[in-house]
Amino acid sequence: MINIGIIGMSPGNAHPYSWAAIINGYFDADEITRTGYPAVAAYLQANRDTLGIPGARVTHVWSQDKEISKSIARAASIDIISESLEDMAAEVDAVILARDDPENHREMAAPFIKAGIPLFIDKPLTYSTEDLQWFSDQQAAGKFIMSCSSMRYANEGRIARQELHTLGKLELITAVGKKDWKKYGVHLLEAVFGILDDPEPASVRHVGELDREIVLLKLRNGPEITFHLFTDISGTFQLSLFGQQGWKLVDIRNSYSMFRDNIIEFVRSVQEGKPRLAFEKTERIIKIIIAAKESREQGGREIFLK
Repeated sequence: MINIGIIGMSPGNAHPYSWAAIINGYFDADEITRTGYPAVAAYLQANRDTLGIPGARVTHVWSQDKEISKSIARAASIDIISESLEDMAAEVDAVILARDDPENHREMAAPFIKAGIPLFIDKPLTYSTEDLQWFSDQQAAGKFIMSCSSMRYANEGRIARQELHTLGKLELITAVGKKDWKKYGVHLLEAVFGILDDPEPASVRHVGELDREIVLLKLRNGPEITFHLFTDISGTFQLSLFGQQGWKLVDIRNSYSMFRDNIIEFVRSVQEGKPRLAFEKTERIIKIIIAAKESREQGGREIFLK
C-alpha cells in the first residue's frame, strides 16, 4: 500500500478534497458542499461506483490552516493531520502538492525533494524561469517530480487523438477557456499537446490583455494555435481542430474522469519508481506559459523558444 500525503489549499482549488476522495474511495458530500464546492460533491456522487484507487491511500494531510486540514480529513477519511511538511515527509511514501499557486510550489516541494519522496505537483509547476531551472536541476539529479494538468488525460482529448487522421493535415487549432493564463493556460496547453503528441514549439506571442488573454503559438512543424482565456465568459474548455479534410470540436467536460486517470498515472509511476510522464514534456509546456507572460510584459513581442 502506498501511503500518500496531500497538501492544500490555495483559493478556489478543490483538488485536496476531490483527489483525496477519489483515492480513498470515500467522501462526505455535506462537508464538501459546506466548504463551497457543491459541484465536486455532485461529480463524486455521480461516480461513486468507481471511487478508490487500488494500492494507494491518502493517509496524511497538511494545509496552512489546521481547520482546513481537519475539513479535508473529514471529507475524505484521512487519518493523520501533519503538523509540518517535514513531519509529513518522514511518514509517507509519496505526496500530492494539490495547490495551484505556482509561486509557492518550490518552497513547499523542497522538503519532499530533499527527502527523495515521489512528488506530484498540481498545475502549473511554476511561473518563473528561476524556479523552473531549480526543478529541472532536481529532476536531472534523479529526484522524482511529476507535474501536469489533468486535461492531458481527458477522454475527450483521447477520442480526438484517435480521430485525428480523419481531419487531414491540420492548419489551425483554437483553444478557449475561462479564467486566466497563469493558472488555466496550462489546461489548454496540456489538452492540445496531448492530442498532438507533444510537438516542438517555435515561438509565442501574447496579443491580449489581463482578463482577456490571447496567446499565439507557432510550432516548428504543425498548425497555428491560438489560446483564448477570458475571465468573464461562460462555458467549458473547448478546442476546435481545423484540417484540410475536416474539422472537430472537442468539448472537455468530464473533470472526474481526467482527475482519476491522472491520479492512476501518478500511482503507477510511484509503483514503477519513475514518472510515466517525461519531465521534458512538462518543462516544454511551462516554458510556453512563461514566454507568454514575458511577451505580454513586453507589449506583445514574439518570444522565440529554444
